[in-house]
Amino acid sequence: MYVYCDFDGTISLDDATDFVLSNLADPAWETIEQDWLDGEIGSAECMRRQIALIRANQHELDDVLEDVVIDPTFPAFANFCSLHAVPLTIVSDGVDYFIRQILVRNNLSHIPVIANKLTIVNPEGMATYHLTTPHADLDCLSAAGVCKCRSLTPRDLRVYIGDGRSDFCVSHQPELVFAKGRLADYCFGQDIPFIAYETFADLTHSLMSAVPRLKVDALITPRHAAA
Repeated sequence: MYVYCDFDGTISLDDATDFVLSNLADPAWETIEQDWLDGEIGSAECMRRQIALIRANQHELDDVLEDVVIDPTFPAFANFCSLHAVPLTIVSDGVDYFIRQILVRNNLSHIPVIANKLTIVNPEGMATYHLTTPHADLDCLSAAGVCKCRSLTPRDLRVYIGDGRSDFCVSHQPELVFAKGRLADYCFGQDIPFIAYETFADLTHSLMSAVPRLKVDALITPRHAAA
């Protein structure tokens, strides 16, 4: 078993990137966001343009990241995975620096992260922010900065946990999907088997049952999950 997990809105209660932009970026970031929602640009271009609008030094950025809250039951879930030798990787179309800072604050810096890469130039002064996409795939239909499908390597049992639009494409790949929010709606509409959840406490309970037998037939169908 190998667990892959989204970050924004899944581990963090709020979208960390939107939280930073709301506090530190030129308001034009919202226009760019609307262009993405309207399908005029892909998420990779959207993120690059938005991140460039941050108007703060690194210290100010770190102060804002201090206020991003994670699901309080996630540390126990991560510990459960570690105790049972279940590898856990965060796969996010968000920003690596934001995610790592939040993980460090919560004593979770050991968890591997696949995300868009942030470079900060002149961090102590009039800092400028550049986002690159080392995990992108030109053939990715979502035009995402991180191709989550490519990040899921072949394994016996892959578990994916997510909540939103960036998880739609990858939800077709793993053997076991935990979904909430827009991802749950998408899986239901696409007849993708999934298990509905609210917090990582639910996930710990579900995996505790799955670990001894590792059976994919324990999946809850979309209709059962929605009931």
